[in-house]
Amino acid sequence: MAINLYIVRHGETYFNFLHRFQGWSDAPLTSKGIQHGLDAGSRLANIHFDGVYSSDLTRAIHTARYILKNNTSHSPVEPHELPDFREQFFGSFEGIDSEIVAMTLSAYTTKTFTTYSDLITEYGMAETMNTIRLADPFNFAENDEQWWTRVSHGFDDIRARHQDGDNILIVSHGTTIRGIADKLNRHDLAGDAVKNGALMQIELLPNSANISRFNDDTTVF
Repeated sequence: MAINLYIVRHGETYFNFLHRFQGWSDAPLTSKGIQHGLDAGSRLANIHFDGVYSSDLTRAIHTARYILKNNTSHSPVEPHELPDFREQFFGSFEGIDSEIVAMTLSAYTTKTFTTYSDLITEYGMAETMNTIRLADPFNFAENDEQWWTRVSHGFDDIRARHQDGDNILIVSHGTTIRGIADKLNRHDLAGDAVKNGALMQIELLPNSANISRFNDDTTVF
């Protein structure tokens, strides 16, 4: 058996709407983002969650609360904050228009890119994270090793807190979800931008993990 993880991306924020890199910056949910949370809650309403977690960023905490608002299966009423499941820290690129970031990062690669997703598709998540770190003049941004060290610690934390068969909700972030997919050898999935409120489902085993669902914003459980 395995621990069943339901990892949901937070709802739309004003930075999402404005196409700005967000990372550890904390823009609030839009009205559409609130609805993303409520809709995810409706789809997951019939699942009893043995644990509910979110990153410690406001957009994830609030999305988790909206999900729980529609849960009908006696799940916890408040998420527990786990900073390990934060978004990648983009350092000096926080709050910058995504097209400007993609163009800037192109100066550190052999090709020119207009979108962040194109960069990921060409070079993969790890190299993209490392390029962001390389291009940050103040060296604030996380590289792949720094990011994965904390996220993998988060998975170990979940393993320590829960047992086989438990259903766990985690509200996290787009790049983190794509990065997890990449680390689990699903490079094909990591190239897809994660929709706000969409679900990645993972079977978490003692020494491995398997993705059974990705970027799903339609399935009702």
